[in-house]
Amino acid sequence: MTSPCFFRMTKIFHGNIMPYTPVRKFFFPSFNKRYFIRLILLGLACYVIFGHLLIPLRIQGMSMEPTYHDRSFAFCWRLQYLFAPPERFDVVTVRFAGRKVMLLKRIVALQGETVEFRKGLLYVNGNLIEEPYVRYRSDWELPPRAIAPGHVYIVGDNRGTPMARHQFGEINIHRIVGGVFP
Repeated sequence: MTSPCFFRMTKIFHGNIMPYTPVRKFFFPSFNKRYFIRLILLGLACYVIFGHLLIPLRIQGMSMEPTYHDRSFAFCWRLQYLFAPPERFDVVTVRFAGRKVMLLKRIVALQGETVEFRKGLLYVNGNLIEEPYVRYRSDWELPPRAIAPGHVYIVGDNRGTPMARHQFGEINIHRIVGGVFP
């Protein structure tokens, strides 16, 4: 004879009696009003989080080698600069064209400073800046230039190729979408 406890822990599923365990409940939920409300709330939360706050990035190109590799994955955290301005050495995402195309670059100089490259080395306000994240250097030569108010100077970490092949320079702070996570 079967105990009454057995019937409380089982459910008839397509004519068969199957144990009603949490694992089975997870993989075969009952489609009721509560399920659809949770599904809609989960979809809205994913849309807000991954569409506006924590934007997924697929990195294409080698301008940030060795910090970020070609075809790797990261997130753009849009709230990073909500209460604080960007700082030197922050890796940021910059709006390049439209909403979808963004560049991943490092801030090397802030507004009011002068920046220059001599024999591939970075100088800010005439002082040599130590850059342990730069592994590949080239003989970049760039005369001193002052950074305008409301702007920063960005450049990639991979400097082993000629300057003509890089997209870098002074940008408006408002074009910075957010910081990079992780």
